[in-house]
Order: sequence, then structure tokens, then C-alpha cells
Amino acid sequence: MSDKTDRADRADKTLTPEEVVGQLRSGMTIGIGGWGSRRKPMALVRALLRSEITDLTVISYGGPDVGLLAAAGRIRRLVAPFATLDSIPLEPHFRAARERAAFTLTELDEAMFMWGLHAAANRLPFLPVRAGLGSDVMRVNPELRTVTSPYADGEELVAVPALRMDAALVHLNRADRLGNAQYLGPDPYFDDLFCEAADAAYVSCERLVETAELAKAGPPQSLLVSRHSVTGVVETPNGAHFTSCVPDHDRDEAFQKLYATTPWPEFAARFLSGASEHDYQSAVRTWHEEQK
Repeated sequence: MSDKTDRADRADKTLTPEEVVGQLRSGMTIGIGGWGSRRKPMALVRALLRSEITDLTVISYGGPDVGLLAAAGRIRRLVAPFATLDSIPLEPHFRAARERAAFTLTELDEAMFMWGLHAAANRLPFLPVRAGLGSDVMRVNPELRTVTSPYADGEELVAVPALRMDAALVHLNRADRLGNAQYLGPDPYFDDLFCEAADAAYVSCERLVETAELAKAGPPQSLLVSRHSVTGVVETPNGAHFTSCVPDHDRDEAFQKLYATTPWPEFAARFLSGASEHDYQSAVRTWHEEQK
């Protein structure tokens, strides 16, 4: 590593959600970390909705991130193995947008999706996998190709294309100002692969801490994301809401049900029409108070 690169890696990378979105453009391929309705970078997604950015290719283990962007008409193409709210099996706003053919869908098996991330992270054009063979994944994605092993076995495998991204958005529990980030929950959700597979990666976190605190908060394997793959860091307390971000907070099931059962124009008008993430969080608190 050159001295110049090392200095860049050790720079303060803190940004606001608006500054992150200011580095994105319409037509980009955006990866969104997390899994279903778990540890999604929702504050960054909401900032994206407050912008004019559209015509996106979104790569995601889909949850309400996909639902929000689909309902708002921002997605041109979605690459995903599913779109779920976990406790609600199918993301309703995704389903509504898909039923009206609002975007094209490339649906991959979960393992195929993971290996597509691995291929991109390692700058490979594809990786061969067995997943998908003999399934309708090959039928609904006629652009997928197979390869034959060059070794004695001669096995036919699916050539899963690399899922390269212009930018990745992920949310973790803790991060420092340099871009090192840590998960404290039960699963990494492949957020490190999203960061490594993208030209630029933006990490939002529940709390910014000093680098030394990261080593104290959990075991070494919890230090999931390294600064070399991170472009910017955003402190967004409760920024995964309404998805879970354990141990900091569970999924807001009551609010998720509201989201899933409220017509999009009504939901967007009440909760997404503000000028900032603070306005969203305030609207959510008001709604909870009304339910008491």
C-alpha cells in the first residue's frame, strides 16, 4: 500500500445522509445490504427518496428498502433472491410494483446471489455454482449461462455473473470515523461483500465510536467491514428503523404492519414528506404516542 493510499484510508470519512446521496446519480447500480427486514440502511434509503435520483438497478436481499424504492418508482431493474418483511412473508409494495410491471426483475437463488457478490468482490467475471441447475431460475433468467468443468469430472455448472455495483449502502451497529465497522448481532448478512463488490461503499451505523472501542465491543470476527473498502460513514441512530438492528433495537413490528397495510400515498405523505431523517423519526414517535 502506498503512503498516499494509507493516508486516504486513515482520513475522517464521516458524512451526512444527504452528502452520501449527493455522490449518487440516476441510472446507477446500487447494492443495499442487510437481509429482508433486518439491519437495512433505511436512513440512507429515505435520503435517497428525498432526492430526484431514479432509474436505478438495485441489488439486494430485498426487504422494505426494495419496497420503498419500488413504490416510489425509483427502480428500473431489481436483482434479488426475494423481497420479504420476514414476519410478513412477501413485501407488499414490492408485490404491487411487480404486478404492474414497474421494473424488470432478475431473480436468483440465494446461493447464486451470494456467489455473484463473491465474484464481484474478487473482480471475477463470474463464479461457477451448482445452485440453480434443474430449477426455474434458469428458465426465468434466459441470459444465465452454464460452463463445463475443464477437469476430468466434466461437470456442468451455472456461471453466475458478478454483481458489480457503482455504490453499496449498508448499516452496522458500530463504526469509527475511518470506515471500520462492526456488527454486534447474530449475522453479518454479507455486508462486507457488498462493500467490496462496489466502486464506492457507504456505511451508516447506530453509533460512531473511537477505533479502540471497536476491539472492546466484540470478538475480532465482528469487525466485519474494513476502512479500505469504505468511502463514507454516517452516524444514524435508529437508522435501520423499522427493520431490526439487534442488539441495539428489534424490528418495530407495529410500525412495519402499518407500512404494509397503508396505501403508499398515505404512508409517504405522513412519514416520508419531511426534509430530513429527523422529521421521519419525529413522525414515527408521534404515531407511537397516538397508539397508547
